[in-house]
Amino acid sequence: MFSEHCNKIFEQVITDYHQFNDIDHVPQNPFTANTIDHLLYAKCWIDTAQWHMEDEIRNPSIIPEEAVLWKRRIDKSNQDRTDIVEVIDDYFFTKYQDAKPKATARFNTESPAGAIDRLSILLLKIYHMREETTRANIDEQLREKNNTKLGILLQQREDLSLAIDELLEDIEKGDKYMKVYRQMKMYNDPTLNPVLYNKQ
Repeated sequence: MFSEHCNKIFEQVITDYHQFNDIDHVPQNPFTANTIDHLLYAKCWIDTAQWHMEDEIRNPSIIPEEAVLWKRRIDKSNQDRTDIVEVIDDYFFTKYQDAKPKATARFNTESPAGAIDRLSILLLKIYHMREETTRANIDEQLREKNNTKLGILLQQREDLSLAIDELLEDIEKGDKYMKVYRQMKMYNDPTLNPVLYNKQ
C-alpha cells in the first residue's frame, strides 16, 4: 500500500531530523533525485523544519525583530511546501494519465498529494505528542490527557492512510478522477500582492 510507504519515509525523515534537531541542517536525501521517494523525503523535511520554526516564533520572550525574521522563514517554507505538493500531484497525474474514468466517476475534493501532505504533518504530531507522554516534569493527569490525544492521532493516521490508498485505487480503477490545480498563492507574488507591487 502506498500509504504504508509514505509512513515509513516520513518516520525516517523525522528520525533523521532529530539526530541533529537543527532547523538549519542541510538534509542528505537518501533517495534518487526526481523519484517519488525523493519528493516525499524532501517534503517531510520541509514540514519538520517548519514545525520547529513555528515553536520558535511562539516564544513569549522573542524580540519583535527576531519574530519578523522567523515569520519570513516560515513564509518561505510554506511556499516550498506548496510547491513540492504540486510536484507530487504532477507525479500522480502522470502515473494515472492512462486510467480511463468511468461515466460514473466522481471528483475527489482533495488531491492525492493534498492528503499525503496532511499525513506528513500528522506523523509530526504523533512524534511530538509521544514525546509529551514521556516528559518527566508533568503530572499524571496531563500525561493521561496527552496519551488520550496520542491515541486519537494514531487512529487518525490509520484512517487517513486507508483513505489515501482507497483514493489511489479509485483513480486507477476509473471510479474517481483527479485534476492538478495550482495554489497560486498571491501574497508571495510581487505581481499580485498590492503591498509588493505598489512598492515598486
